[in-house]
Amino acid sequence: MSAAADFPIGKLSLAEKLLLMERLWEDMSRTPSSLPVPDWHGEVLAQRQARVDAGQAEWVDWEVAKERLRRRMT
Repeated sequence: MSAAADFPIGKLSLAEKLLLMERLWEDMSRTPSSLPVPDWHGEVLAQRQARVDAGQAEWVDWEVAKERLRRRMT
């Protein structure tokens, strides 16, 4: 853990930080059963599904969503 604690996160650009977060998530998501899921996540998903069902929102492909976020950050 000492190597991670000494990692110079503050010196990274925003783009580098986002890339690092994305790579960390990819690594952690390889074993989804090891990731705890809080109850409120299910509640939020149910609310969002209700909005989609009511025609007030729509689901967006994850790759499309990430690209939209990247464009906002640059």
